[in-house]
Amino acid sequence: MARKPRREPGTLEREVLAAIAAAGRPLTPAETLAELGEPLAYTTVMTTLARLHDKGALTRAPAGRSYVYAPAAAPDTLDAALTARQMTRLLSAGTHRAETLARFVADLQPEDEQLLADLLTTHRSDDGDGTGTGDGDGNSAGAGRADGGPRR
Repeated sequence: MARKPRREPGTLEREVLAAIAAAGRPLTPAETLAELGEPLAYTTVMTTLARLHDKGALTRAPAGRSYVYAPAAAPDTLDAALTARQMTRLLSAGTHRAETLARFVADLQPEDEQLLADLLTTHRSDDGDGTGTGDGDGNSAGAGRADGGPRR
């Protein structure tokens, strides 16, 4: 018997996210498996849910002997939040932050460079005092990082 072709990377994660978002409520791994409607192993779904939780795409709460999983962000902003989180992780893992950021900016298309400049201007003005440092004591009053986490 021939094996089914492998999925493209990330396909199952996107399908799981879509199933949980479409349900409109938190789901257990078993409920997620049922929503997917595919012949998948329960452990495959559990592993995928755990990885999505580790990536910050899902929240989870205890429910009996299992967990229920829900989207960590609104479905229309989830992709942006995950991408920003991945960019932050990659930047933090490197040793040459300034060079990495400089190269990133240099490789941007002009319209993306302008968008980034506009976002930085808005971000700084959201701090309230125009210095980009919040209240002057290092406490930020802005909206946080692009990935939804706290500023450091």
